[in-house]
Amino acid sequence: MKKKVMIIAGEASGDLHGARLVKAMLAKRSDLSFCGMGGKELIAAGVDVLFDAKKIAVVGLAEVFSHLPDILKARKILKTTLREEQPSLLILIDFPDFNLMLAKFAKKLGIPVFYYITPQVWAWRTGRVETISERVDRVGVILPFEEEFFRSHGLDAEYVGHPLLDSVKITCNRDEFCQSHEIDSGSICIGLLPGSRKKEIASLLPILLQTALRLQQTSKKKMVFLLPLASTISEKEIRENGLDDFGEELDIRLIKENRYDMMAACDAAVVVSGTVTLEMALLDTPMVVIYKVSSGTYRLGKLLINKDLKYFSLVNLIAESDVVPELFQEEVTPERIEEEVSAILFDTERRDKMLRGLELVRERMGDAGASEKAAGLALGLIA
Repeated sequence: MKKKVMIIAGEASGDLHGARLVKAMLAKRSDLSFCGMGGKELIAAGVDVLFDAKKIAVVGLAEVFSHLPDILKARKILKTTLREEQPSLLILIDFPDFNLMLAKFAKKLGIPVFYYITPQVWAWRTGRVETISERVDRVGVILPFEEEFFRSHGLDAEYVGHPLLDSVKITCNRDEFCQSHEIDSGSICIGLLPGSRKKEIASLLPILLQTALRLQQTSKKKMVFLLPLASTISEKEIRENGLDDFGEELDIRLIKENRYDMMAACDAAVVVSGTVTLEMALLDTPMVVIYKVSSGTYRLGKLLINKDLKYFSLVNLIAESDVVPELFQEEVTPERIEEEVSAILFDTERRDKMLRGLELVRERMGDAGASEKAAGLALGLIA
């Protein structure tokens, strides 16, 4: 008789990482069956998805209230399954508020809980680490400094490596990329990555376009600006937020595929804070990291954030030093960004120092194989 495992992923990235974890577990043990919440990736991996995660993958308090009926429905379905089928293990992937509620219920039933890709409690709402400690049996973390953090709070934690180490690959070199996009190989290529959410595009893209104009006006060399089109954003939305206003003054290319090839081809990039900074580090691309939110979100964040946090970019947090420049809130201006990008491009000493720092980050991230290592940890909890 097969042992049942429930797995919960609430967002697209969690769905993908969860599917890889399921495949890795099945490769080690064939006597398992999976059910839970997720999307097309988990379904393709053979999981019986009881509730479609995209119905409750929300951001912000207002969205939570508007999706409350679906959230309550998902909770009821999953709690009923936990109670009636008593799976051998509950696996949680990120999505903390919903998942920690489910962990509490599983704990009461005596079902072991494995948390893979934990919430960033070291950065904000640090009080949740006590909740995790009470409700979770083991955690598999994907940032090297997280292992010590969770262990210091009494958790059975192990660093498994970052899933990006398995997925960040390029298919061509810089010359081949430039040739395929009809870019003069002698041009300076600068990446503009304002994020993948509509609010980020509306807030940051106009600033990055003004930055690009300043860079080109002060440079004697031809510059080509590369702007990847995220799957969550339409070309129309990019154009509506200022792209067409610079058509005659700037050479801007919308890149719709092979984004890692594009990122690796950049001489420098301006990147919104997030996972993409680690992708850039793995591709050895110097960068300026920016972060800007609405005034209301900023005021709320100041109340919740860990005051001891020295950096906000994952690159600097892993390196434990200022490898890449960070521009925050009112610092995110065309003038300041241009200053930092120019230093990366034309100050050889500073550029070399940053490249050495990115090499350190890659070393600290370890080796590939996060899914396989996490699978081992999860299977160790199954009786």
